[in-house]
Amino acid sequence: MPLLSRPRLLVLGLLLAAAPALAQAPASKAAPSKAAPASAPPAPVTSVEGISEYRLPNGLRVLLFPDPTKSTVTVNLTYFVGSRHEGYGETGMAHLLEHLMFKGTPTTPNVPQALTQRGARPNGTTWLDRTNYYETLPASGDNLRWALGFEADRMRHSFIAQKDLDSEMTVVRNELERGENSPQRILNQRVMSAAYAWHNYGKPTIGARADLEHVPIERLQAFYKRYYRPDNALLVIAGQFDPARALADARATLGRVPVPKEPLPVTYTEEPTQDGERRVTLRRVGDVSALSAVYHVPEGAHPDFAAIDVLTHALGNTPSGRLYKALVETKKATSASAYNLQLHDPGVLTLSAEVREGQSLDAAREALLATAENAAATPFTPDEVNRAKTSLLKSVELLLRDSEGAAIQLSEWAAAGDWRLLFLHRDRIEAVTPEDVTRVASQYLKQSNRTLGEFIPTPQPDRAPMPPRVDLTAMLQGYQGRGAVVAGEAFDPSPANIERRVTRSTLGGLQLALLPKKTRGEMVNVSLALRWGTEQALQGRDTAADLAGSLLMRGTRKHSRQELRDTFDRLRARVGVEGGATGATVWVEAPTQSLPEVLALVAEVLREPAFEPREFELLRQERLASLESQKSEPTVRGRTAFYRALSPYPKGHPYHVDSVEESLADVQAVTLEQVRAFHRDFYGASKGELAAVGDFEPEALVKQVGALFGDWKSPAPYARVEARPYQRGVAGQVVETPDKANALFLAGQGLDLRDDDPDYPALVLGNFVLGGGFLNSRLATRVRQKDGLSYTVSSSLSAGVLDPVGLFSTYAIYAPQNAERLETAVREELQRVLDQGFTAEEVDKARAGLLEYRRTARADDGGLARTLAAYLYYGRTLAFDEAFEKRMAALKPADIRAALGKRLDWKQVTVVKAGDFEGARTKASAPPAAGVKTPTAP
Repeated sequence: MPLLSRPRLLVLGLLLAAAPALAQAPASKAAPSKAAPASAPPAPVTSVEGISEYRLPNGLRVLLFPDPTKSTVTVNLTYFVGSRHEGYGETGMAHLLEHLMFKGTPTTPNVPQALTQRGARPNGTTWLDRTNYYETLPASGDNLRWALGFEADRMRHSFIAQKDLDSEMTVVRNELERGENSPQRILNQRVMSAAYAWHNYGKPTIGARADLEHVPIERLQAFYKRYYRPDNALLVIAGQFDPARALADARATLGRVPVPKEPLPVTYTEEPTQDGERRVTLRRVGDVSALSAVYHVPEGAHPDFAAIDVLTHALGNTPSGRLYKALVETKKATSASAYNLQLHDPGVLTLSAEVREGQSLDAAREALLATAENAAATPFTPDEVNRAKTSLLKSVELLLRDSEGAAIQLSEWAAAGDWRLLFLHRDRIEAVTPEDVTRVASQYLKQSNRTLGEFIPTPQPDRAPMPPRVDLTAMLQGYQGRGAVVAGEAFDPSPANIERRVTRSTLGGLQLALLPKKTRGEMVNVSLALRWGTEQALQGRDTAADLAGSLLMRGTRKHSRQELRDTFDRLRARVGVEGGATGATVWVEAPTQSLPEVLALVAEVLREPAFEPREFELLRQERLASLESQKSEPTVRGRTAFYRALSPYPKGHPYHVDSVEESLADVQAVTLEQVRAFHRDFYGASKGELAAVGDFEPEALVKQVGALFGDWKSPAPYARVEARPYQRGVAGQVVETPDKANALFLAGQGLDLRDDDPDYPALVLGNFVLGGGFLNSRLATRVRQKDGLSYTVSSSLSAGVLDPVGLFSTYAIYAPQNAERLETAVREELQRVLDQGFTAEEVDKARAGLLEYRRTARADDGGLARTLAAYLYYGRTLAFDEAFEKRMAALKPADIRAALGKRLDWKQVTVVKAGDFEGARTKASAPPAAGVKTPTAP
């Protein structure tokens, strides 16, 4: 959790598309017995670095984080209840309740539609210590008041009804089954359950299948009333808003929710000191072996956790980490990593590795455990510690420059004890010494504190008791933090305003689009695309091109892989460099003062890659392990089969869709010389586009770009590789993937379509109503909300920009035994649209949400830079977007139905299903075990 978003055993929640609106809760429902007079605004309880906390009379904590550079406002309401608070038979209840919170209230019966209508990006997530709900909306006083009223309404008036539980339980079960497909994920669950004998941290947040299937609605309702209350919640408002008005609106909505008479429950289970190593063995279908070792560590607020964070990085970083050097570089494993869980109660530090067939699992296990448990025998060096601190502190700095991301991340710190821990933990990391890291390694990385395997009696146990709990009040007494990050300008992301600010020019082979503006924290985003080659010249070279692009950031002639990472961390820059058969792309996010040095290093990465034999072989082994792990995965097998069926390109063409087996053979066969030759034959800046958005000086940037790339010419001529239409009328396929509880459904039809086609706006809007939005599309309403067949169901529409090559497709995950019902539901919903079209109300609400999404996307500087660069290549300006949105605004339901009817036909759709269908048939034909009640179909 701490500085980065930690890898989690289960990242749960409604990770779907987003959007918005309801009416505010009526005053009669929100009026509490303890309402404070509106004329007496509370004073801040504390303020740290631009964030102020207020306490309302009903106990609600409110954090205000104003950021005028955002064109959005984020409302994040966190309840301090997660899987840690669940009782016997209630596993998964916090997460199941999160789903039901989107099912409506008497005031707002259709939550997804209301959210979509306002162009919101909402989400709900559940974790061990908390559940949070947030929505990011276009900034306006009306939107903020609506969001606060909506959250006040569902805090006490959500339906939590039996009919919703009946349909949603199967959706959550489908989500559980999705996780069952990953042996590594299940291994982590099993190890955690063995590591925690009593504490609920040992139970996965998704819960047990039996609890999900049999939980009485009364227990869910009681759980909701017990924990969803203002004195158990933290509200964060971040982005562009008036603080005084926002606080007044919070008091008038959430501040008027009454506090229940019953006291708030308090958890008190403490995990006893582990008294011997434990072992878990998992046997399932899979292709790559895995190791996971877990060690108990203190709660997240403990002063030791700063050193534990640095220790985690020093062990698990790639490529400088001790695990990488001990396992990957020695070819004992293909990957190795480390992460920790920084929680309200004592958490864990986890070390992991993946081992290919042919590598010794025993040797990998021995190396992993020796590296961890003998770490203190080789004291950590200043270089190791400083590298970790630089990376971790960079993450904090970048987080605090993104008010939207910080608003959500504050949930984690508040759940660990107090939101100010974010800043205190940063300060503690700055003070960590090599001696501190060596000490915590010695204190917690012990054999008796490890969960990996079987019990072994030990004459003299060497245990790791947890230190006494910290006094947060005393620890944070008088803490002030630092100065707030420099604010930027409020920016209107309309196409017309963007065009007024953009300047375009040509510099050698590069086209430039520059948009200087003041940003929060003085940040700049740069997007660069380079293009090369012809269809004939690129034949059969895609694997070498792919590996060449992946090796670029693994070292140059002047800097090693680790030196590159260290330098970018020191410069506080996020940098991505990717290369393929037809070109390379670069994205950069960096502070203004660091940008020149960052760009110079990017040019070095592109022009002077080292292509070291060791890094080439390590990358090749990683690719092989990744491909082998996909051989039995339904999602990969199904998608590959689908796109191979529609693909018109022969083997060797740069757009050919390889099977997993073909990719394995190609990666096995490729040589380092072929990789070097591809870079030598094609790389250059003879053709490309560069766009920059943010706080920079245009003349200086143009001058530096010319110096870095002006003399770099591609040896090969360039001609765009044209796209060919997808094949039509291809027969469907069923792909068997044994022992996988979750199946994939893909159905699609190729279209002769460019995005400047007169029908395109109508097709986009029609697809959004059919399968887009947030849980309120036709497909989601039928397949997920009504039938309860799928956790994720959607449709998509793509169109070519330069070539008339488009694709309509639908996607869903589901239990294999529901294959026929799912396909029938999708087909019927599409045919209903073609036969009957949409209502005027559906179209108006969808159009409002979709236009808000597009506006919000333009407000993201990184995305805007990528759009401006792409439009240079297409010969476009943002006038295209303005015209597109005007055409969309004029559409009527009849226009949409006509466009869809002209293009879509289920008879032309190719259907691919991947899953354990044979296993489902076998289970269906087997009689139930004695004493087991056979569940009815949802």
